[in-house]
Amino acid sequence: MKTVLVTRPKHQAASFVKELEQYGLSSFVFPTIEIRPVSGWNVPSLSGFDGVFFTSPNSVSFFMEKLLGESPEELNNLQKLKVWAVGKTTSQDLAVHGVTTEPIPKIADAVTMMEEIDEDVIAGHTFLFLRGSLSLGIIPSVIEKRGGTCVEITVYENLPPSLEECTKVKTLLEQGELSCLSFTSPSTAVNFFEALGTTTLPHGVQIAAIGTTTATALEKLGLQVDVIPDEFNASSFAKAIAKALQ
Repeated sequence: MKTVLVTRPKHQAASFVKELEQYGLSSFVFPTIEIRPVSGWNVPSLSGFDGVFFTSPNSVSFFMEKLLGESPEELNNLQKLKVWAVGKTTSQDLAVHGVTTEPIPKIADAVTMMEEIDEDVIAGHTFLFLRGSLSLGIIPSVIEKRGGTCVEITVYENLPPSLEECTKVKTLLEQGELSCLSFTSPSTAVNFFEALGTTTLPHGVQIAAIGTTTATALEKLGLQVDVIPDEFNASSFAKAIAKALQ
């Protein structure tokens, strides 16, 4: 049985592991980022914004937890705003709170999402961007270029994996136990190879990226991406990996 390295945080890995199991693939879960909430920020008055951007389920989880706990009156304001989400899961997590998001592009990354927003929607308007500590800054950059204003709040941080876990992965790679390395964000990719200490992999190990943004991050590290799904979600990602490993 072939084994896929899963680099998602543990609390997000289970569903993807099940998807892989449907194709007869085993998994080794190695979270290359540990997600922790960031303290020291307050929920702003959302009535002062024209729209809000969420790029991951983590941004929804940590922002909504604080909003509901400390400023529940702001939920009504959030529900009235234009809200953009990267990916179906992020959108679905917002829907639980009665928040309707703008149409989600088939290619679920920040670059594509921003390309599909009309310039007049951004020019002269103010937006809130809920981000992680390793955000690439694509959204605020586009907003600024189009004449808008972006307020950024870092609501969670990404921490690197432990030395003990890194040693386990190195051993598995050396022993030929891993057939594919899967990455679901630029930060999972960058953190993995920083922890590994090299971008040189044993012959035959394939690299899979869930989307073009992640693939670009891997290519910048000098790596060749072997697998990118047609649709950027866990189900399509597992299917593409299984096909590549046949």
